[in-house]
Amino acid sequence: MNRFTIPALLLLITLVSCHPAKPKLFDPSYVRFEATYNPYLENQFYPSLVMGVASLTDQRFGFNDTNALFSVSVTAPASNSVLRITIDSSNLNYVTIFQEVLPVKDIRYTFHPSVKWKYDQLYKIRQQGTTDLTFTCYINDEEVDIKNVRINYRSANDCLLSIIDADGRFHDFRWLFAAYVNEEHPFIDSILTDIMQQGVISRITGYQKDAQSVVSQAEAIWYYALERGITYSSISCTSTPTKRATLQHIRFFDQVYHTRQANCIDACVFFASIMRKIGLKPVIFVEPCHAYLGYYTDSRRRTLRLLETTITSWADFPALTRNYNETIQRNPDAKGSDRISKGMNTKYTKYLTPDQRQRWENGTLSFTDFKRAVAHSLFQKATDYDLDNYKNNRKYFSDPTNPTYQQLDIELLRKTVQPING
Repeated sequence: MNRFTIPALLLLITLVSCHPAKPKLFDPSYVRFEATYNPYLENQFYPSLVMGVASLTDQRFGFNDTNALFSVSVTAPASNSVLRITIDSSNLNYVTIFQEVLPVKDIRYTFHPSVKWKYDQLYKIRQQGTTDLTFTCYINDEEVDIKNVRINYRSANDCLLSIIDADGRFHDFRWLFAAYVNEEHPFIDSILTDIMQQGVISRITGYQKDAQSVVSQAEAIWYYALERGITYSSISCTSTPTKRATLQHIRFFDQVYHTRQANCIDACVFFASIMRKIGLKPVIFVEPCHAYLGYYTDSRRRTLRLLETTITSWADFPALTRNYNETIQRNPDAKGSDRISKGMNTKYTKYLTPDQRQRWENGTLSFTDFKRAVAHSLFQKATDYDLDNYKNNRKYFSDPTNPTYQQLDIELLRKTVQPING
């Protein structure tokens, strides 16, 4: 037999359901809980900014109180009350808990909670989207209020260039280019193996030897890029997601590797990543809608060499090699300039010295040496290409008040900007 009769059970349910709820100790209208996204960013969330400064400890963003992206504000309802903020999980972040003591009643407090981001997911973002982050406020373990903050996230390839704040002040973010330089990328080890097998250099020594050995190592990277077929691919210089911000799309190291396409900044990032891996000190020079690479030939930064990385597009070594192999298959007895088509021959022999051209034509210059001679000539052109421009603008690069020209020393920036990793 059941312990309770049906009428008794209904009476019990009625008594329980009518039990008055425990009154809240803290009035939400008094606490006035607010959760806001950084107003300078106009609801735009930049994964590259978060990943690039994940280990940041100073105000490196360029203006005050932007080290944390979110602000929460409350009025203390009682002295020494305990504030706890929870941020629910989303496609961008894990559950985050932030806790502080509010010492004095009636005082308005503002904090900047650090969000536990899903860095591996941020790296994979390639398209714009929108998400809501839910902030719940607790005082002394009592839930007081809930706020939702909607943000529009950008692709991880979108690099923030600049922001003009509400007072009309310009804030430069192009130091974030350093985050796309990734000397830690796992592809680089195999690339270095390929470089050694190509035979341009016999050893990778960094700064252990003289300046010429450093230049030779840079040229070996250059030759690898030509053999890989890295070509220039122009994309829009900047975009304007908001009225006050400008961006630039930057390809990651593996994207340049796979697509074999790069614009000026992409190629600088690609070369600088490999240079950093072997211990060299690269510098990226940024001008209006253009960037070119520099590197020091000594560890003390006394001598600088330049490199216009987009000149890799002046030669297509993979196509040249295919053309050469197809010609040999059709005509095994071909010699010298007959080993490639007339159009190919004309395109590349202009980069040879008279002696090299003669040797190529009479068949005493091998195809490998032919390519190395062309690569060396283009390397020299890439070295000299921006020299006059650099000399004319050197005073602007050294002027910290001129945001249009930037000299980004990757090693120095590593103190605050880390590589973006997937």
